[in-house]
Amino acid sequence: MRKLLICLILLLTACGTARPPSLMDDDEVAVVAIRSDVPLISFKGPDGSYDGFNIDVAEDLLSRLGKRIRWLEITAGDQLTVLTDGRADLVFAHMSVTPERKKVIDFAGPYHIDFQDIAVRPADKDAVHDVRDLAGRKICLVRGTNIAQRIVDERRVKAIPVEAPDYNVCLDMIKNGTIDAISTNSQILAGLLTKPGVDLHLVGATFNEQRTSIGVRKGDVDGCEELNRAITEMYQDGTAHMLLDKWFGRSGIDLSVVAVPQFEGCS
Repeated sequence: MRKLLICLILLLTACGTARPPSLMDDDEVAVVAIRSDVPLISFKGPDGSYDGFNIDVAEDLLSRLGKRIRWLEITAGDQLTVLTDGRADLVFAHMSVTPERKKVIDFAGPYHIDFQDIAVRPADKDAVHDVRDLAGRKICLVRGTNIAQRIVDERRVKAIPVEAPDYNVCLDMIKNGTIDAISTNSQILAGLLTKPGVDLHLVGATFNEQRTSIGVRKGDVDGCEELNRAITEMYQDGTAHMLLDKWFGRSGIDLSVVAVPQFEGCS
């Protein structure tokens, strides 16, 4: 009996100390996964360096945690797998929180609250005023994102999703008439509309709150809590407002109220 009790104690002790790798482990370098195809958000400049709102936010937050960054360029379809297979410590891909994603990864933040909007060709601006007007129209579905599906499933609008690998292909498809509309976060749309040769009308249909958050590995409570602390500081010292104004001050997005978002919580 005594030997059995000792074995049980050792087993419970081992189980209690086991935990997944954390952002806050000793390594001074954090691998941060980003996309490079979203103007204003995260993109590659002429010199090959990364720039944009997400880049600035990631650099600010990680510096507060005493970490240096090694960037990992991904597509939207990779934003979960790079965490589950251990290739990245964090994902800054303008991801919104969903119950499905929370089954496989955790989220720090959100670091910004956004809403969904719609872009259409100028010829359709009088026909599309809100999400209901997308019924029967073809909308872009970027692989790895859930925006288009939220229109169909949550809003119960009978739009027709047409799959694309990224937003650049969406722009090509709306230009050649393959689709009728692009719907995503208003910040992403604001960036797409800055691309040369893009002539689209932003509807201004604010719907479906988007809780833009940082993807972290499942179970990394320490990393999540430290990131939330850094996000709070970023808002309290005015850095968040400064970065939002830097990238979206001329986009028409309402920046009149910039407050610390309510966090998801680290579990």
